[in-house]
Amino acid sequence: MILCSSSLTRAKLLRKAGIEFIQKSCEFDEDSIKSTDPYEFVVLASYGKFKKCCECFSDDIIAADTIVTDGRRILRKAKDEKEAREILLLQSGREIKIVTSMWIRFKGQIFGRVDETIYKFKEFDKKELEEYLKSKEWRGKAGACMVEGFCKKYIKEVKGYESTAMGLCVEELLRIIRR
Repeated sequence: MILCSSSLTRAKLLRKAGIEFIQKSCEFDEDSIKSTDPYEFVVLASYGKFKKCCECFSDDIIAADTIVTDGRRILRKAKDEKEAREILLLQSGREIKIVTSMWIRFKGQIFGRVDETIYKFKEFDKKELEEYLKSKEWRGKAGACMVEGFCKKYIKEVKGYESTAMGLCVEELLRIIRR
């Protein structure tokens, strides 16, 4: 199976689930998507990646995209530390949804899914937030959010799978490939 993503976190999730894969990706311009609806955006982004990878590879494929939303807007990957701070402060003490869309081509069949995990966060400690920003771990993360890292200790409530929030709903992927 080909994981069509350069995400180290998605690769880690697949390894942990015991799914054999190789990691390759094809270029897809997410900035070409004009939708401001979080669900539509994530489906269009993941499907765009999937289509590109189907053109490049004939193997079984997994393509995914993840966004963070505060319910009104898409909190994308931060371009710099200032933007990461602004995005994270929108999440501090609030409820967010992390939405992952994945497309799978497996044994000639195509499957598409949208999954979400809802988090309620406590207020982020300002000093710890600044340390996180300086660490640069937020780079490449939707909403600059790391539920397995910085944000973990601030979780008050969660509904959904952590794997969805990390970029790939492994529980649902396993159901598909074990059919």
